[in-house]
Amino acid sequence: MFKVSLPRKVKFICGFIYSSEEDFSKIKRIMERKYKGIDYESEVIDFDFTDYYTKEMGRNLIRKFLSFKVLINPSALLRIKLYTLKLERKFSYQGKRKVNIDPGYLNDAKLVLATTKDFSHRIYLGKGIYAEVTLFYRKGEFVDFPWTYPDYRTAQYKDIFLRIRSLYLTQIRDVSKK
Repeated sequence: MFKVSLPRKVKFICGFIYSSEEDFSKIKRIMERKYKGIDYESEVIDFDFTDYYTKEMGRNLIRKFLSFKVLINPSALLRIKLYTLKLERKFSYQGKRKVNIDPGYLNDAKLVLATTKDFSHRIYLGKGIYAEVTLFYRKGEFVDFPWTYPDYRTAQYKDIFLRIRSLYLTQIRDVSKK
């Protein structure tokens, strides 16, 4: 076929890792204004799946997920990741992040995350940013890949993504009615 079709809009989400609620709240307010509101905020989750961030960010880290009201074009992920890197730098102290921001998107079929690290399963988006499909949706649930991070394999995270997926499906349905 010679016809190019544009993708449907997707649900913009962000995962945050932090230890200070104050730092997280500042970044949350900035992003809430920029991306026209938040429609989902997860409960606080202890982030104890790895010690990867301990040297930079300390111990007793917390994870939280947000989804934003605005639906985005999937190609916006590159621009969003670059913006979140600027926010991480702005709120860092002595070159160490106080909040880690993991932007991505979700649609009816998958969860995609942006990263600065290349690997065999990641696709280059440009400007040093890569994307990976972290989970895929099948038969009512999100399913792992061999490379899926341990925390993203948990029922707790997958339940969060199912709730966000439900919000997305309602939004897409409402948009298509207009």
